[in-house]
Amino acid sequence: MAVPLRVETTEISLVGGREENQDRIAAAVAEHCALLVAVDGMGGHANGARAAEVTLRAITEAFWHTPQPLFDPLGFLHMTIGRAHEEVVKLGAHLPIEQRPRATCAVCLVQQHASWWAHVGDSRLYHLRHGALVARSRDHSHVELLLREGVISAEQAHNHPMRNFVECCLGGDPILPEMSITRRRALEPNDVLLACTDGLWGSLKDEEIVAALGSPGPLREKLAKLGEQAVKRGGSAGDNTSAAALRWLGD
Repeated sequence: MAVPLRVETTEISLVGGREENQDRIAAAVAEHCALLVAVDGMGGHANGARAAEVTLRAITEAFWHTPQPLFDPLGFLHMTIGRAHEEVVKLGAHLPIEQRPRATCAVCLVQQHASWWAHVGDSRLYHLRHGALVARSRDHSHVELLLREGVISAEQAHNHPMRNFVECCLGGDPILPEMSITRRRALEPNDVLLACTDGLWGSLKDEEIVAALGSPGPLREKLAKLGEQAVKRGGSAGDNTSAAALRWLGD
C-alpha cells in the first residue's frame, strides 16, 4: 500500500516590470503524488498568456485524471507535454507562424520517495539538499550550450545578451519540440524542489536561490522573499517572476 505523501508547498507569481503577467504556476498535491508546474507565455508572441493558460490546464487536468501513484511517470510527462503542445498549436493555427502563441514549461512530478522532471525551453527545475544544489535543469538555449562547452563562464552566461533566446518551446510549429525528461531522482527528507520561470532565475544567481531556499524554515516565507528580491533587481525591465516550490518531508 502506498504511503500518503508528506510535503510542504508554496507558489508565487509576480508581474515584475511588465504590464501583463503571462506566467502560470501550480503546485498540485494529491494523496500519493504531487506536481509542480511553471509555464512562461512568450511575451514576444501574441496571446502568450493564453498559451500559458492552455499549457497549465492540459498538464494539471492530466495529473488529476490519471490514477496515482503514476505507473509510468516518464511516459506521463512525455505524453502530457506533447498534448499541451498540440493545444497551444491549435491556438495559433490560423496565424502566420511568427505570430503564433508559444510558451516554455517546467514540470516536476513527486511520488514514492523520488522526483521526475521534464522541461521545454528555459523554465527551470532545481533540486536542493542541505543548503547545496543537487541538480538543475539545462535550458534549451544557445547560451546554455556555450556554458556546457566551457566557451563562456557562469558569470558571462548570466549577463549574455542572448540569454533570453530559447531554441525550442511549446506552440508555433506543429512538430513536437525537443523536451528534456529526467529519470527518477531519489529524495531525502527536507529536500526542496523548485520549478520557476526565467523571471526568477534570470535576476538571481543559482547560489542565491540555493541560499534562500536550501535552509530550514517556512518555505512560503523564503520563496516570497526570493521573488521580491528578483523583482527588485529586475527593476522596470524585469520579467514576470513565478515559481512553485515543494519540500519533501519524508515518510
